Amino acid sequence: QVQLVESGGGLVQAGGSLRLSCAASGRTFSNSAMGWFRQAPGKEREFVSAIGWSGATTYADSVKGRFTISRDNAKNTVFLQMNSLKPDDTAVYYCAARRSSAFGSTSSYDYNYWGQGTQVTVSS
Repeated sequence: QVQLVESGGGLVQAGGSLRLSCAASGRTFSNSAMGWFRQAPGKEREFVSAIGWSGATTYADSVKGRFTISRDNAKNTVFLQMNSLKPDDTAVYYCAARRSSAFGSTSSYDYNYWGQGTQVTVSS
């Protein structure tokens, strides 16, 4: 059974940093695209960032220059380093993975596996 388990969320002041981790089990995702999405209260789930099997990355405009996605294929883990956090970044952050190696999609419908989410709260 495939599982994605996020960790690293928490409460931080504006301007601070957090590092999210997503550990995958049940299958290897070294050849798959993986991503992060987030959902704030009362809002739709939105794309944050994705990384391909080769390390290619893409980001939402709202986080570009502040967030960095990376992966450790040996550990089947993907990370999201979040710097210069803003109150608008407050949301539940979800890790997601695709079965395929196709990279570049920002649509949640293209991701096949999801974690349970981790709360990130940024205070002003």
